[in-house]
Amino acid sequence: MSEDFNQWYTEIVQLADLADYSPVKGTMVIKPYGYSIWENIQTYLDKKFKETGHKNAYFPMFIPKSFIEKEAEHVEGFSPELATVTHAGGKELEEPLIVRPTSETIINHMFAKWISSHRDLPMLINQWSNVVRWEMRTRLFLRTSEFLWQEGHTAHATKEEAKDEALQMLDIYEEFAQNIASVSVLKGTKSEMEKFAGATTTYSIEAMMNDLKALQAGTSHELGQNFSKAFDITFSDENNKLQNPFQTSWGVSTRLVGMVIMAHGDDKGLKLPPELAPHQVVIVPIIPNDKNKATVMEEVDNLSKTLSNYRVLVDDRNEVSPGFKFNEWEQKGVPLRIEVGPKDIENNSLLISRRDVDDKQDYPIGEAKSKVGSLLKEIQENLLNVSKSNMKNNTTHVDTYSDLIDTLNNKKGFVSCFWYENREDELKVKEETSATLRCYPLDNSETQKSVNTEKKQGKFAVFSKAY
Repeated sequence: MSEDFNQWYTEIVQLADLADYSPVKGTMVIKPYGYSIWENIQTYLDKKFKETGHKNAYFPMFIPKSFIEKEAEHVEGFSPELATVTHAGGKELEEPLIVRPTSETIINHMFAKWISSHRDLPMLINQWSNVVRWEMRTRLFLRTSEFLWQEGHTAHATKEEAKDEALQMLDIYEEFAQNIASVSVLKGTKSEMEKFAGATTTYSIEAMMNDLKALQAGTSHELGQNFSKAFDITFSDENNKLQNPFQTSWGVSTRLVGMVIMAHGDDKGLKLPPELAPHQVVIVPIIPNDKNKATVMEEVDNLSKTLSNYRVLVDDRNEVSPGFKFNEWEQKGVPLRIEVGPKDIENNSLLISRRDVDDKQDYPIGEAKSKVGSLLKEIQENLLNVSKSNMKNNTTHVDTYSDLIDTLNNKKGFVSCFWYENREDELKVKEETSATLRCYPLDNSETQKSVNTEKKQGKFAVFSKAY
């Protein structure tokens, strides 16, 4: 990993059986083990969305080209990535169809039909789907031409309600990243140059990977009235006056799987947080000869039943050695591995190995349930603490523009400074360092003399090279 992080990442995705390359360039096949991680992500977030009043729906993947063109910033932002269908059923289409890069346009077309009164608001919709953005440089999970995601779309009577919604969803993403994925994130506002095409304000969570680059892990957008005006969405307010609603959209994607790989992995492979791991515990029977088999498997069966509250897999394959199994489950990042052999049974103990740290210990068989529970909790917390330390120890603050450029070019990690919003200067930093302004952190509203314009006050900002 330390020698070639990119190569390590590509190999681990395949060695851990998460995904494979598809015959269509830029797309991927998500294998069952990788998809199980995505399902665990979905399960947590879907519950949170429903608890906050959102309902799931589904909209077509084909969008009339004229819809995309209705919002000027939107079409400009997405046009290089659009996949267009011009023929279907052996005939040329009267109007080309866009394979959805995001669903603002088709959903807002429907909102215009569904919203007519203030009683219809707020409208809170979420969609789990695939999207297509024709990428030139792709990497499994992180950037593919087709990927899976969820996209929330809401409409509100007031600007304040829309802002509260956008921030609420950002908080849910932060909670997921830290409490479930065990990844520390920076929550903030995007610059004008980096915001979503068509948004008035974009919020994001930014994570630091093990190679000290940033990864945008989720975004939430205030759309203002841009789309409601473009799609003629109106409602009669309590005074019977026609108004355009204020809107939001927000989403995360399968790149979260990539985040977990790059934030926690090591030379042996994945390290999965217990909350996301398809298998939280793998039990490996150690059977030296046939006469031990019945005794060992009876104990393994009892142990499996004792741990039924957890996601447990018994690896009783005969065709591979225990050493092969240990290596495989290390690569796949299973949080706990339990070995059960004749000597363990004789000593009334179990050998339990933690994946997050190089640690093996014997524990009494009778304490298996409580010990597994406490160890899984420790692993979850330890991975987050390591992630927090990684971000803290690899963030540098600078007070001058020259130090900003020098640090971004010669030191990995995040670089903070006070920055006066300026597109030309932001582009200059990008050209000189390949780094971008990741966000203005929400937890720091301080202003000081900016590094890029001496006579102007700047907001606290964080720059980094990123995925």
